[in-house]
Amino acid sequence: MTRFRPCIDLHSGQVKQIVGGTLTTTTSDLKTNYVSKLPASHFATLYKDNELKGAHVIMLGSGNEEAARSALAEWKGGLQVGGGITAENAAQWMEWGAEKVIITSYLFPDARFSINRLEAVLSALGNDKEKLVIDLSCRRNGDTWFVAMNRWQTLTDMEVDSDSIKLLEPYCSEFLIHAADNEGLQRGVDEQLVQKLAQWCSIPVTYAGGGRSLEDLEKVKELSGGKVDLTIGSALDIFGGTGVTFEECIEWNNNIKQ
Repeated sequence: MTRFRPCIDLHSGQVKQIVGGTLTTTTSDLKTNYVSKLPASHFATLYKDNELKGAHVIMLGSGNEEAARSALAEWKGGLQVGGGITAENAAQWMEWGAEKVIITSYLFPDARFSINRLEAVLSALGNDKEKLVIDLSCRRNGDTWFVAMNRWQTLTDMEVDSDSIKLLEPYCSEFLIHAADNEGLQRGVDEQLVQKLAQWCSIPVTYAGGGRSLEDLEKVKELSGGKVDLTIGSALDIFGGTGVTFEECIEWNNNIKQ
């Protein structure tokens, strides 16, 4: 059944909520919804105390390793971590306390999908796919979606569709899908994408991008038949938002357990 899944987005070592499509290499392009005065470890403790398994820590660019490690140290084995994960460092992040590692850009050298790199990451994790999440963050191209990398600025050659999902599912335990065109805008979810993900995916999948209220949790539940989880970021009160409170999201998850 559709659950609320929280996040810790890190940029320049701080917990932030940003408009996804503005995350370029040029600082002046960046539109930020919220910058927290609290460290990443605070949110890790908050999620741990409320048993919010499946939360993801995303390092957006460089300068975030220390903050990410501090979050993992607060909740060993409770948080997923992504951003800059490679075959060379995946096992290290597991040793630092990640529940799972999340991978995107490394799989797309020169924006082209590499099955060899995916196999290398899985090998580095002892061929244990339970430790791997594939992030198929994407941008719309008409009525299709293509995986976007490099802070969601570069479109790859991989369309997100039933064929690509079938190709990747044997290698990972779940998918994370950021709808980059919706990320941080609080204008609602990409309903068509949520429906398609429910049709295509046979393993757990979390959608992020545009979630703004309890009604959106209900909507994702209805559109996906309860198969897709939802991350809410900028609209959440703990990130300066006014659309929904953290306590309301906790209550949603607790009601599902019952």
